[in-house]
Amino acid sequence: MRFFTRSLFVPLIMALCLAGLGAVGLIRAARADDASYLLKPGARGKVCLTCHDDFAAKLKDAYVHTPVKDGDCTGCHSPHASSHGKLLSASTRGICFTCHPDIVPQNAVSTHPVAAEGHCVKCHDPHASNNPFHLLKSGNEVCFQCHKNMEKRVSTVKFKHWPVEKGCTNCHSPHGSAASDYLLVKKVPDLCLGCHKIDSPEIAKQHNNYPVQNARCTTCHNPHGSNTAGILYDNVHPPMAARMCDQCHEGNASPTPLKVKAQGYKLCAKCHADKIKDILAKNRVHWPLLSKKGCLNCHSPHASVQKDLLRAPMIELCGKCHSDTIARQARSKTKHKPIEEGKCTACHDPHSSNYVFLINQPAAGNANQPAAGKKVLDQATLIVDLCGSCHNYQMHSTHPVGAKVVDPRNKNLRVQCLSCHRVHGTDNKDMLHFWPITDMCTQCHTEYKR
Repeated sequence: MRFFTRSLFVPLIMALCLAGLGAVGLIRAARADDASYLLKPGARGKVCLTCHDDFAAKLKDAYVHTPVKDGDCTGCHSPHASSHGKLLSASTRGICFTCHPDIVPQNAVSTHPVAAEGHCVKCHDPHASNNPFHLLKSGNEVCFQCHKNMEKRVSTVKFKHWPVEKGCTNCHSPHGSAASDYLLVKKVPDLCLGCHKIDSPEIAKQHNNYPVQNARCTTCHNPHGSNTAGILYDNVHPPMAARMCDQCHEGNASPTPLKVKAQGYKLCAKCHADKIKDILAKNRVHWPLLSKKGCLNCHSPHASVQKDLLRAPMIELCGKCHSDTIARQARSKTKHKPIEEGKCTACHDPHSSNYVFLINQPAAGNANQPAAGKKVLDQATLIVDLCGSCHNYQMHSTHPVGAKVVDPRNKNLRVQCLSCHRVHGTDNKDMLHFWPITDMCTQCHTEYKR
């Protein structure tokens, strides 16, 4: 302490004294403020109970919010009038974040929209609760208020993951995570290794003695439970189900045991040769298939909760590249049913096609598909046939369409469904390019323009 000289000591004491005086001054100012407004004793909280007498029972809950406990209702509410509901002095986000500014991490990798947008009262009771953290419901019940599908799944699966039963917050941060996506409190596999000893003989045996300690566990295992042993995703790639890891990877004794034996679609061609041959024989190939990752851009090589081992629901998977198209459909006044149901492959082939936009060629004909099953050469006939697989256009309109009907706006084009409709949606009714209907018709029939 010999370096703590008098020249430093005296100013420090003075600063502390001033700080103390300042605090006392603030208290006196608050009291003076109350006096200047002629407020009754307890006007900031206790007086409220004279009208809100039913609220007294709420104060007996096990967990009471500090401002309520201190009798400071005006900490959140305006006593006279407000532009916010419940006479709040500001938005819930503005109020809650005043005292809890760091509830969502500053550099969050993932955030819970409910928390980030300040909808705190969807999970918390702002006054009091019998649940810790003033939660509206206990345990997983508060999460299942929104995540209904997850509630159904975890309650019905055959093989359950015990941390899920204990509580979602064993793995997830409810507000935001600075560590990982999906609100995980740690990255995978670090999160999993907190409970599972990967070097144990039993786990090593289950993984064919492959060094999986640095692998992402959730590529194979469903952390929320499964109907498949080992909580593997419900749809398992046959080689993996047969524990034939060396079908795709080098052997477990190799210096690079997790390395795959070939890159891109060539790896898959070892088993799916006919499929790959058929894909590459067409005029247009979906570019992800030809990239370094090949089939793995869309399919999981191990297991998936989705049919056909897709990495995500189809609408979400396609939307990763075609986000503008998905967003357009969301804005559209009239929804196109295949897109709304997430069935992009109703119209498009995900691998390859002989037609632009990887359009499917209908396989079976009916009255609305005069050329289905044949070798369709022109785009107009193809589109009319494809749309005809769902729509009876002859009942919808008597307008002539097809390969023999020239589009007057462009002599190189033929009139077909897309001449008037945009299948991924527009801001107009019936997915029309123009509205009102007269504006649509006079694009071609210019003599009727006014």
